[in-house]
Amino acid sequence: MTALKSANLALAFGLELCVLAALAYWGYTTGATNGTVLQIGLCILLPVIGIGVWAVWGAPQSKRRLTGVGLLILRVVFFGIGALALILAGQTGLGVVLGLISALNIGLIYAWRQDTKVDSPSAT
Repeated sequence: MTALKSANLALAFGLELCVLAALAYWGYTTGATNGTVLQIGLCILLPVIGIGVWAVWGAPQSKRRLTGVGLLILRVVFFGIGALALILAGQTGLGVVLGLISALNIGLIYAWRQDTKVDSPSAT
């Protein structure tokens, strides 16, 4: 069971990266109709915003990490935005897959109580 729980946490990290890639892809495809500068700008800016939001309120080592319902809402919104970004960019199948896998991952995180803040090794 420990291996499955570790795999679930690794999946969570992989899904976070998928959301950032989805934001970049959506920014790139959305900006395409308005010129190269906007296209590249959105492709870079949207993932940077996503990184900032997750680093402050969702990262396990963050001092401002949300807990309980707040963290659940952040996860649902963060991963939901990633899935929606893919759908809006014309990648409906990938968006649905990202949404479903994210929902399963979030459900397992809460079922296995993996939502608690991870203490750093130096804190013990």
